[in-house]
Amino acid sequence: MTDAAVPAPAGPTLARLLTLTARAVQAVRSGRSLTDVLAGVPGPVRPGVQALSFAVLRRLGAAEALRAQLAPRRPPPAVEGLLLCALALLWPEEAPAYPDHTLVDQAVTAVRKAAPASAGFVNAVLRRFLRERAAQVAQAERRPEAVWNHPAWWVERVQADWPDHWQTILGQARLRPPMALRVNARRGSVADYLARLHAAGLSGQAVGGPGWAQAIVLDAPVPVERLPGFAEGWVSVQDLAAQRAAPLLIGEGLPAGARVLDACAAPGGKTAHLLELADLDLLALDADPKRLARVGEGLQRLGLRARILAADARAVDTWWDGQPFDAILLDAPCSASGIVRRHPDIAWLRRPEDIPALAGIQAELLDALWPLLKPGGRLLYATCSVFKAEGQAQIDAFLQRRGLPSDCVASVSPGHLLPLPDNQHAPSASAPVARADGFFYALLGKPATSGSAS
Repeated sequence: MTDAAVPAPAGPTLARLLTLTARAVQAVRSGRSLTDVLAGVPGPVRPGVQALSFAVLRRLGAAEALRAQLAPRRPPPAVEGLLLCALALLWPEEAPAYPDHTLVDQAVTAVRKAAPASAGFVNAVLRRFLRERAAQVAQAERRPEAVWNHPAWWVERVQADWPDHWQTILGQARLRPPMALRVNARRGSVADYLARLHAAGLSGQAVGGPGWAQAIVLDAPVPVERLPGFAEGWVSVQDLAAQRAAPLLIGEGLPAGARVLDACAAPGGKTAHLLELADLDLLALDADPKRLARVGEGLQRLGLRARILAADARAVDTWWDGQPFDAILLDAPCSASGIVRRHPDIAWLRRPEDIPALAGIQAELLDALWPLLKPGGRLLYATCSVFKAEGQAQIDAFLQRRGLPSDCVASVSPGHLLPLPDNQHAPSASAPVARADGFFYALLGKPATSGSAS
């Protein structure tokens, strides 16, 4: 999903967009991925519904607190969804998406079509909120969910993991992220592509520095269709933090034809980046055949080739040919707590028990894949998480399991990359946005003197 500003209802009415957005938000609250929900929204209205859904989910904690204050008796689901959407969009902002009177009018119109008997109730609740907005907001903000728009358990975990930065990390998740590009090194340079952007009336900045030799950050997000040469494979959309993976794994170089495993490859951005930088015999593995199809589509667009296989990386006996790998990328399944600003449904889909369950899967993957690495080889462990249980604590536990003498050496690597703006102050509505998402990287090497691949 690409982020966008909330649009004015140029085609469909705002009431229609609110109705569909309310359904999407209620589906997320019941446990469905927003990506899956949006796939079922009619194409012509999907961009508007997506933009409104993002805006509402970024204020869902506040909206739920207001709903509980203003309507303690929970209304029917369809009515509650519309009420939550309206309250989230009426929350005080420096630049509100719609005038208050327009939003109230269109929300009531939507309720009148969905549940006519509730139209007066919704109208009364919203108008009361506008009359008492300052007092109602102050009361709601006694709850951490309303202040930070994350579940309370999530707020507590980030506080415990990052006591010096927790407010900034949570605040950044409410902001629209920048759009970062990765120039295909086999097609041209960053300078070449910046010139193509300029010719197309677009602008961006080269990032440069270690791990970002092919990176550009656009001054403003645009649909991929507007990116010159996108269909021809000149460029891909990939966050800056994710662009660190391929350079870290390749390091000072891998021999031509090196056997590389991308163990959890979908949707394929890191797979493609590896192949853009080196000539590799690469196996792209993923347990989800549907998501794996995206890997093949991306490689085809970029003019790259890899072996693609659907399998659970932990079940080594079902897919491994017995030949060890020179390098392994393990971009492990995780909470995705570092990319909430791109996928605001994540915070509301996760449950506290998910974190230890995911950490267990990560440990199983590390233990299963390490024996497949050649002596002298390296494994890069990555997660798009800010939770230490899925990052440094996971690697510390793995190194302890290897014991002493160990066949595993931790190399210098970024560790936890936090989504902090350059000045690292607590964000407000006008605060600078962190350039990169939250990520974790650990590069592990197997000494060349190791006697076996086990």
